[in-house]
Amino acid sequence: MTAFWTEPDFDDHECVHFVRDRASGLTAIIALHSTRLGPGAGGTRFWHYPDPKDGLRDALRLSRGMSYKNAMAGLPMGGGKAVILADEARTKSPELLEAFGDAVEGLNGRYVTAEDVGISEADMVAVSKRTQHVSGLPASRADSAGGDPGPFTAIGIYLGIKAAVRHKLGKDTMQGVHVAVQGTGSVGGGVARLLAKDGAKLTLADVRAESAQALAKELGAKTTNANNILSTPCDVLSPNALGAILDDDTIPTLDTAIVAGGANNQLARAQHGQKVFDRDILFAPDYVINAGGIISVATEYLIRRDGKSGGLEEVHALIEQIPDRLAEIWNESQSTHTPPDTVADRMAQKRIGR
Repeated sequence: MTAFWTEPDFDDHECVHFVRDRASGLTAIIALHSTRLGPGAGGTRFWHYPDPKDGLRDALRLSRGMSYKNAMAGLPMGGGKAVILADEARTKSPELLEAFGDAVEGLNGRYVTAEDVGISEADMVAVSKRTQHVSGLPASRADSAGGDPGPFTAIGIYLGIKAAVRHKLGKDTMQGVHVAVQGTGSVGGGVARLLAKDGAKLTLADVRAESAQALAKELGAKTTNANNILSTPCDVLSPNALGAILDDDTIPTLDTAIVAGGANNQLARAQHGQKVFDRDILFAPDYVINAGGIISVATEYLIRRDGKSGGLEEVHALIEQIPDRLAEIWNESQSTHTPPDTVADRMAQKRIGR
C-alpha cells in the first residue's frame, strides 16, 4: 500500500495520509487531491474492506471526485476524502472518532471532513471535539446551514432527474415517469419521496430488502431484488448506493433512457462513460448531480469559520443551479458528440488548473 502512486486511481494527488492509532483501533486513509481552490473538502466513509487496497482505491477516486464536484458547484473548496477502515464487526467508538479528529486537526486546515457512508451527524459531533475542521454538525437555528447533508443531496438529485427527463424525454412533469431507485437510505429514500410527490412510478431496491419494502409500502411503490435493479426496464435509473456499478457487465443490461443518481463514481472506469453514451443513454455526471450535500456542509463550514450565521437560503440557491449546470453539460455533449462525463471532467479540470 505504500506505493500508492502506482495505483491506477492515483491522479497526481497532493498527498495521501495513512493513519493508525493502536489504542483506539483506528486505521484510516485521508487523501487530498487538490487544494488549489481552497481546503480539500469531502466526507469520511466508515466501511469494512476485506482488502485494504479497496479502501485506498476509494480514497483516491472519491477525493478526485470531490475536487471536480466542488469546482463544478462553484465552491471555494478543493477535494479531499477520508476512509476509516472498519473491522468486520464495524466497531465504532468515541475514542476511535476522536483519534480520527486528531488526524484531521494534524493537517492544519488542509482537509475539512463531514458525513459519508457509515458516518452519522452524531459521529461528526464526536470528531468535532478534537478538530474545528469539520462540518455536517447540527444546525444551531432553523435558518442555519448544517446537519445531515443527505437530504440536501437528495434535493439536488431530484432536481437533476427532472432536468434529465426534460432534456431526454421532453417531459415537464414526472407524472407516470418510471424511476428505478437503487438504495433507499438517507439519499435514495429522500429522492424517492420527492419523486413520489410528483406522481412518478417507482421501483425500489436495497441490499437491506426490509428497508426497500418499508419505503415501498409508505410510497405505494414496487420493489425488486438488489441484484436486478440495474436491469429493470424504466425511464430513469437512479443509483444511490455504492459506486463502480456501470461496467462491462452491467452496461449492456441497462434498460433505461437515463442514468441519474447520487452514488459517487458510478462509472467503474473512464471508458465506461463512452459505452453508456454509445447506447444513447443520457448520463448525469454523479459529482454534478449529487453536489447538494457538499454545498450544504461547505456553506456551513465557511459561514462558521467567518463568524456568521444563517446560510440555509444560500444553500438552496446553490442547489437550484444544479439543473442548469447539467443542461450545459448535456448540450455540450450533444453538440460535440462527447460523453457527458468527459465534458464535465474537462470543465472541472480547467477550473482546478489540471
